[in-house]
Formats: sequence, structure tokens, C-alpha cells
Amino acid sequence: MSNRYNEAYEQSINDPDGFWGKIAQDCHWYKKWDKVLDDSNKPFYRWFKGGEVNTCYNAVDFHVDNGMGEQDAIIYDSPVTDTIKKYTYSQLKEKVAKFAGILVSKGVGKGDRVIIYMPMIPQAVFAMLACARIGAVHSVVFGGFAANELATRIDDAKPKVIVSASCGIEVKKVIEYKPLLDKAIELSDSKPDACIIFQRPQAKASMIKGRDFDWEEAMVTALPHDCVPVKATDPLYILYTSGTTGQPKGVVRDNGGHMVALKWSMGAIYGVEKGDVYWAASDIGWVVGHSYIVYGPLLKGCTTIIFEGKPVGTPDASVFWRIISQHKVKTLFTAPTAFRAIKREDPSAQLMSNFDLSCFKYLFLAGERLDPDTLSWAKNALRVPVIDHWWQTETGWAIAANCVGLHQFDVKPGSPTKSVPGWNMAVLGDDGTPVAEGEIGAIVAKLPLPPGTLPTLWQNDQRYIDSYLKVFPGYYETADAGFIDEDGYIFVMARTDDIINVAGHRLSTGGMEEVIAEHPDVAECAVMGVADQLKGQIPLGMMVLNAGVEKDHDTVVKEVIALVRNKIGPVAAFKTAVVVKRLPKTRSGKILRGTMRAIADKKDYKVPATIDDYSTLDEIEESLGEIGYGSKG
Repeated sequence: MSNRYNEAYEQSINDPDGFWGKIAQDCHWYKKWDKVLDDSNKPFYRWFKGGEVNTCYNAVDFHVDNGMGEQDAIIYDSPVTDTIKKYTYSQLKEKVAKFAGILVSKGVGKGDRVIIYMPMIPQAVFAMLACARIGAVHSVVFGGFAANELATRIDDAKPKVIVSASCGIEVKKVIEYKPLLDKAIELSDSKPDACIIFQRPQAKASMIKGRDFDWEEAMVTALPHDCVPVKATDPLYILYTSGTTGQPKGVVRDNGGHMVALKWSMGAIYGVEKGDVYWAASDIGWVVGHSYIVYGPLLKGCTTIIFEGKPVGTPDASVFWRIISQHKVKTLFTAPTAFRAIKREDPSAQLMSNFDLSCFKYLFLAGERLDPDTLSWAKNALRVPVIDHWWQTETGWAIAANCVGLHQFDVKPGSPTKSVPGWNMAVLGDDGTPVAEGEIGAIVAKLPLPPGTLPTLWQNDQRYIDSYLKVFPGYYETADAGFIDEDGYIFVMARTDDIINVAGHRLSTGGMEEVIAEHPDVAECAVMGVADQLKGQIPLGMMVLNAGVEKDHDTVVKEVIALVRNKIGPVAAFKTAVVVKRLPKTRSGKILRGTMRAIADKKDYKVPATIDDYSTLDEIEESLGEIGYGSKG
């Protein structure tokens, strides 16, 4: 039976030029494209080649020029500072244009990079849009990331300017950013020409004369700057994601395709139109914040919410319901972790009854696999559609979803429903051939990827090929495993590499192993993601100590945990490790991480035929049992 989803999907696969060309007409172009899809340099596909645009104009000025200047663009809701502040589209334009002027006064121009290391405050959004306004390339780094992690991003992006704030606030704890920023610049080979610091009242940052400039002082004398036309294929931003080598990968997003796909997705996937209030409860340091706190809602002409708080503890598990009711939120997008935390604190959803949620229409969840229990709890408590959808930092927007703006399908727990129009998905075996319906394999997307996805990695085309296109030629490898059923529903079951998912944040176990190995008492180690009811996965470290170490094992564990926290940051959620006699390996020396993960999660596992010594598995079971994991826990 035909419906709007089926029609859109069929055209997107069979006639991508016609499908996306029509959608692109909904955006403002200084110069129309010469070609919708340029496939002249495979596998480096480009969308809307020859077109000239400005993403900031489409997200801000366009709405002011079309009579929406007095509509709220941003609602900043910060329970940690007891602040609610609103900015209309006209006010947003004024702030962004003036900050763009500051960047230009510091020598930033088209193609230059700007790193933004900020908490969840409106100034972070102003800075992102200001970069887009002048054609600069922003790279947002999650506020509070450890200095050495920030330093690697500075060296890779080579920013002309870094924008930061004096501090962030984690519930009641003030995290000073400036010492971390100063240390990162000290560690990096590349040095910025200037740093612009927004001073918050909770902490005063010390300034380095000649390099550091006060945000508010600079805004007083700033001259507003107009939007600068850029090529549709020019980069809008770089967003770093964990790499298996420990070196982060700089995912590139272009201007034209990104703008077209995100604006369309707001209505087609999330069911919102201009004037609606949309809330993505995430952070601008992650891809969700880029796509659906900043660009998507503003491109569509919605009101977006910047939330500086937590689902529980700011002040309690009712904060989501308060925000939805107070600001008339139509659609909420967050991670299953948030709802697991709310459910743990308020299992009967009693706090929800204190608020009028009649404005609320859809709950979207993504960032990790949505367990059926959380899906059921949210659906029963809210009595609105609960939509699981699946996507990645690299893709920029959803691969699979129940596209409520096109056609709402029945929910199958455990599945993010069907491929979004534009995504030609398949499941392949190790030999690269399609597997049967319902059979688990590697989930891949046939090239070309739709607009809005990564065209490459920052200044590293070969790594882009090696990371995503090499294993299955002609396809993008998602590194997720799962199956597609007879109805076309996609089921994402597990990762196929060593990236683990902690509360929606993709983190590299390899990167953690590198840090642990730096400890002088550690001979070798392994980190794997084990199941966690709240966060989805948490890292579990296993360490073999050097011969002759007499130090108490608990002391070593505490030191290693502190080391990971210092080098990677609290976001790693690395809190559990155990000292073991040996690690199980194959004869070739490969550590059996998957087998150990299965033991920890109390799952059945098949012992590889190439195992070096079967007795190591018994030792692992005993060691894990001592800390409450596995069948002996």
C-alpha cells in the first residue's frame, strides 16, 4: 500500500537528483547548483556542486527577512544557575553578527578553523553560527575534555582562534575550563593567534595579555559582519570522533548538503514545523547538539532549547516534565540513558502528574540501543509515540527512523524501524555478499551516501577510505552488526569494532588501553564495554601487572582510574578495573576481548579454536566474580 514514506523512499533511491533537488529549493541559495549529485570523483561524492550558500543566513537572517524576527529562536534553560533567557531571531542575528565581527577582527576568514570549547550556554551557539556566517570552519570540543585530548584536536585542526568560557557546571560542581585550555595550548604544537573567553560569574578565568580577550568587552565595540557566500561543498565544521588508533578522526560536514538534509529532516522525521518548540537534550560537543540543538531547528524556523542541566539532580527527576510544560515543547530528542535515570529515580512516574504535557507529541530516543523495558516505560508514562532511531557522528542525521512526518509505522521493540529516505541499507556477510532476511551481519549503506553525511575526514582522504569504505567496496561500513527483517525493519544488535557506547557517547577502548599501559606497574591490559543498566555500556579494565610488583592491587586500580580520568576525562566513565594473572589470547597473541565481555555479561560464548590456554578463561571468571561480574559474581 502506497504512503508518503514509500513514495519518498523509492524516489530517493531511484532518482536522488530529483528528490534532493526539489527539497533543496526550500533553502536560500546565492547561486543555484550546477549538479545535484557529483559522482565524477568516486568514492568522494559531492552534493549541490557549483551552488553557493550560507548556512547562518538560512538558519537566522532568512527568518528575520521573512517576518519571523520576533519569534523566539533560543530558550536557554539552566537549572544549575537558576536562569531562563530567551532570544528572538532578531536578537540572535544581532549577537551572531557582532561575534562574527570579533572573529574577523582577529584575522579569521573563509576556511580558517575556530575551536569552540564551551559549556551549554547561548554563547556557544552564537560562536558556531558566527563561524558559519563568515565561512570559517568550527570544531566544537566537549567542554571539560582533558587537556591532552583538546591538544590533539588543536594540532589537527590548527585553529586561528579558540573560543571558550571560564567554567562549566556539572550539577553543583564548577569545572574551570581555562586551566585546561592553557595546558592544552602548552601541549600542542599549533598555537592559536587569540583566545576569546566568556567570563561566567561562577569562576573568573585568568587572562594572558595579548592572547586572551574578554567576550563581553569585545562585543561592546564589535562591528556586525554580513553573511559570506561559500561553496555548497565547502566545509561547515569538523567534529572529532574516537578513532581505534587513539588518534581522533575529524568528521567533515559540508554546507549545502548538510543544510538541505537537516531542514528536511525536521519535518519528515521529527514531525515539527516552523514555530514549533523542539528540544534535543544533548550537548553541543556531540553530533546531536550540532544537528538538532543548533542547525536543524533553526534552519526550520523552530524554537530550540539549550538545556544546562541533567535529567536527574537539577533539581530532581521532574526537570524534563517542567521544561516540556513550561516551554510548550512539541518534540523531545534525548538518549535512552536519560530515561533510564529518570525511571530509576521515579519508577511510577509520579512527578510527571504535576505538569501539563498536553503540548507534547513525540519522544525520540537515540545514541545507544533502546531496550524494550525503557521503551515500554516511556510509552506508558507519556502516552505519546516513542520513536527509536539510529544514526552516527559520521552520518550527521538518522539512518533509520519511524519518520512520523511522512508515515508512522507500527513499532517493533528493538528496532529503529526502517531506512530513512536517501539511505540504501544492506546487511552483508564477511565475504561481502548479502545475508538472508533476519540473519545477522555487518550493516552497511550503499554509496553514494545522502546529503548531510561526511564527504571525507579532515585533511585525510585515505583514512576516510580505510575507516569506512575499504572492507566492503561500494558501501559505507557502519561498524554496527544486526539484521533486516521481512518488513524492512532494521535491528542494530552490536558494534563490530572496539568503540563502546557510554550513555550515548562513542569512546574508544583502544584509547583507554593506551592510557592504562602508561602506568609503570601495568604489563598489559584490555578494556571492553560491558552492559550497564543505566549507561548502556561502561568500560571495564583488566590488567596484568609487571613481575615483582608488590603494591596493593586496589592501589593500582585507583591509580589507573585516576590516570584515565586525567588523560581522557570524566566522560569516559572509567570506574571499574581488576588485576588478573593473565589475559586469554589466541596463539597469534590476539586478546579475546569479545569472550571476556561475554563472561562479564553472563552470556553464552564460543571458545575460539585458536585459544592459547583454556585455563585462562577460568581465571578470568574468578577475577570478574570478585568484582560482581559473570556467573561467579
